[in-house]
Amino acid sequence: MSTAGQNLKYLRKLRGWTQEEFAIKLGIKRSLIGAYEEERADPRIDILEIVGDIFKLSLDELLLKDLSDTGSSYLAKRRQQKMMSADRNLIHFVPVKAAAGYLAGYADSEFIDELNTFTLPMLAGGNYRAFEIIGDSMLPTPSGSIIVGEKVEGGMDDIKNNMAYIVVSRNEGIVYKRIVKSNKAKNKLTLVSDNPQYQPYQVNADDVVELWQAQSVISKVTVQQRWDVNSLANLVNNLQDQVSTLKKKMN
Repeated sequence: MSTAGQNLKYLRKLRGWTQEEFAIKLGIKRSLIGAYEEERADPRIDILEIVGDIFKLSLDELLLKDLSDTGSSYLAKRRQQKMMSADRNLIHFVPVKAAAGYLAGYADSEFIDELNTFTLPMLAGGNYRAFEIIGDSMLPTPSGSIIVGEKVEGGMDDIKNNMAYIVVSRNEGIVYKRIVKSNKAKNKLTLVSDNPQYQPYQVNADDVVELWQAQSVISKVTVQQRWDVNSLANLVNNLQDQVSTLKKKMN
């Protein structure tokens, strides 16, 4: 295997990317990544320049050095964490204070790398991310909870109706809602709160940049939402009204 191909494979695994994910970032076909890593082809200079920009490496380092043995400042900080967690579910955490930055940097690998990470042993293999939510629109899930979501890779067709998602959109930012799809308005998604005091609303599917299906909720044990009987009765009535409204719209 050539040094360049070996380095590409090492760097890809360092970030925990599949060949398909790496190919998308480089703007080439997945088969080319395989060819480079298996020494069936030499990476083009323009491809290596993109890799160098991503990992802050020079062409000389990519072509002449075995990066898996180097102790450079960048790789030294990242190698142990990334390689040891490559086969586990490394979850990047997006706190509320980072939400605005996430909208601009969700596709920037360097921005994502700066987020804190953790793992959950009960999750199967997948691409997960955690988001802190604020507000009472999804009660009984309390404000301040952390929602761990698995990324929806296949687009809108893979959305499961009435399931809870972290929805990242250009106009609404990061919200935690249930999604209701309509066969009549396929370019629209209806977002519904678990707290029926909040009215459903629609977003354009084209404005959605990421979807993460909720898999786990993490909240403090000291946080408990209590309801009295009258409040529960009002919530049930509001929920029934919303269901009736949604049915009329969908029909």
